[in-house]
Amino acid sequence: MPFGSLLASSLTFSTSSYSASHTMLSFVSLLSPLLSSSYTNRNLEFKAQQQLMALEASKDPALVNLQSACSDLEALLRSSEKMEDNLGTIETRFDLLQGSLSTASRRIAPLQSLAMSRKALDTRISRAISPALALLNTFKRSESLQNSLLDLSSKLSAEKSQQTRLQKLVEYVECVDELNEAIKSICEEVEAVIQRLQEVVEFISRTKAGDEYRTQRLREAMVTLKALYETEVHEMRFEGLLDQSLVHVQDEFEALLLKMKHRKVGDALHQDDRLRDGGAQLASDVEIQVLTRLSTTLAANDCLDICIDIYVKARYRRAAKALMKLNPDYLRTYTPEGIDEMEWETLETAISLWIQHLQVAAKKVLLSEKKLSQRVLGHFMEGLIWPECFAKISDKIMAVFFRFGEGVARSNKEPQKLFKFLDMFQSLEKLKPEISQIFDGEPGEDICSRFRELEKLIIDASSKVFWEFGLQIEGNIDGLPPPQDGSVPKLVRYAINYLKYLASSNYRTTMAKVLRTEQIWKSGISSKSETDESLLRHAICNVMEALQRNIESKRSCCRDKVLMHIFTMNTYWYIYMRTKNTELGEVLGEQYMKDGYKAVAEESAYLYQKQAWGVLVRILDTDDLREQGKDSIGRLVSEKIETFFKCLSEVCERHRGYYTIPDVDLREQMRESTLKLVVPAYMEFLESYSGLLQRKVCPSADKVRGLLGKAFDGVDVKAKRRGSASNDWNGGGRNSGSLEGEIRRSR
Repeated sequence: MPFGSLLASSLTFSTSSYSASHTMLSFVSLLSPLLSSSYTNRNLEFKAQQQLMALEASKDPALVNLQSACSDLEALLRSSEKMEDNLGTIETRFDLLQGSLSTASRRIAPLQSLAMSRKALDTRISRAISPALALLNTFKRSESLQNSLLDLSSKLSAEKSQQTRLQKLVEYVECVDELNEAIKSICEEVEAVIQRLQEVVEFISRTKAGDEYRTQRLREAMVTLKALYETEVHEMRFEGLLDQSLVHVQDEFEALLLKMKHRKVGDALHQDDRLRDGGAQLASDVEIQVLTRLSTTLAANDCLDICIDIYVKARYRRAAKALMKLNPDYLRTYTPEGIDEMEWETLETAISLWIQHLQVAAKKVLLSEKKLSQRVLGHFMEGLIWPECFAKISDKIMAVFFRFGEGVARSNKEPQKLFKFLDMFQSLEKLKPEISQIFDGEPGEDICSRFRELEKLIIDASSKVFWEFGLQIEGNIDGLPPPQDGSVPKLVRYAINYLKYLASSNYRTTMAKVLRTEQIWKSGISSKSETDESLLRHAICNVMEALQRNIESKRSCCRDKVLMHIFTMNTYWYIYMRTKNTELGEVLGEQYMKDGYKAVAEESAYLYQKQAWGVLVRILDTDDLREQGKDSIGRLVSEKIETFFKCLSEVCERHRGYYTIPDVDLREQMRESTLKLVVPAYMEFLESYSGLLQRKVCPSADKVRGLLGKAFDGVDVKAKRRGSASNDWNGGGRNSGSLEGEIRRSR
């Protein structure tokens, strides 16, 4: 019976009968020692028997029950004692077993350490084998890619269609990229694989997991693998098929760039619309994509510098070849000394071509190159590469044009070069906005700076030529008289035509701008009160004054008074009439020309007439005849007539042989004025003294009028020298020497 049940029945018994309380207390007192560990089992059993005997003597039912419980408790105690004996036996066996286990543990410990070493070795081998297998797979993939590259290369060489070839070229580049990635992966992984294999070898050597022979073989294999890595991988990367493929990509990149040509460059010289439309697209979108892919592949393989060099050289060659179609042979001569040796017509043509070719180069060829550079190389370094490449291409081309322009500007400052300088300046001014736009940013600063320097040189050359022109006119005072015929000097004709051309609408604004710029350079500020028109007028007036001083110097050197007046009249009248109603006259002002030139010409005409023809009138003066007597008056009249025709002959001879009045209107005016001066005086003299001529026949007034008119025929008669007037006097039928002979014959 369990101990808990026994305890419960005992408690029930003590509560059901008051009389058994004392017995229960006795039982509890007996049970307590039993539960204590201080008593032995034998004492407990003895006391329990005594208690049972006391209960049997009382024959009480409670006692009977208590007796039964005691029996059960006794059985329980015996079982406990037996169990205690068994536990002791077991403990003894456990002690023996523990001893055996300790002995076995001591014997198994070396094997356990060896097993752990084996496990660690297995782990290291597994760590080394996994990447090694992956590396082997990468080697197999690279070998496959190399075979694909060889196959694609042969197909590219045989392909004729441009479109299909571009597609295959893209495939070829993709294969090159994959091979590059595979080789990069090999290069990155092989060192780690070798390191881990080396760790395995060192671990085996350290732990002695293998014998010395195998360890030595592993170590030798490790050394061989390192040597293979140092040779084969380097060759694979820099000397193998990848390197050959990159060279092929470079060749294809250059070939494709050279195929992009500038079309119809020569037509742009005669079609301004082509220049205004800007640079044309040199390549299709497909070609741009292929070029971009090729350049990206080269850059990814550390060939960006080579890529840039190929691009710059190829596109420079193509741009230069396009411009060579314009036949710019004149650009070969660019030094100031060489330009000075050129014939003027050749230089004039060269400058005109230079103006046209510079516009084509900048606005068509180089603008197209700029667009191509941006499309092909714009993806590199956030757009920092392509401006540099474009600047390198443009610098070589623009430098050729700049050096020619600089050579022209630095050459001798001859007057005829002014208009070509102004043409150059005008073209540069028109081209300036496009130059600033095309060559914007820091890479194009050198070109823009040189462009500005060229413009400054041309402005300086233009102003120097103009001011030196005035100095040359004034410095041409050589102390020599005017032309013997009194005609207008070539210098005057050249200067007036020069200034007329300068004052035309083609050059007036440009020259004024040059003068304004020069004024700003010298003074630092621009005078707001002085307009460009007044600035140009002042400059031209300086040249006119120099020209006037040159004319006056020649006039003062002339001893022949008639020639002096004819020369002055012709020259000043020429200047006035050539500027009247012209743009030059508009610049100088009508009043300026009238006061400075027309008035002088009219005064000289009056003095010429007085000096050359007034002597005839003075010969026919009758004041001295009134003082003579009747006997001598006839003789004096005859002498006056003879003197008159002799002087008339000399004057006409002089006019017909030497003097000339080139201007038709002026010549007619002088003819009429002379006729009005001489013929009336002659007619009046004949009417007054014809009766005193003593049967002498004198030419009629009409004949004198004809002779005077012939004296002004000018150029046609000028070739006839002395003696040519006699034919006119005799009707062209006789060869008498002079008017004096005619008079003698008429008597």
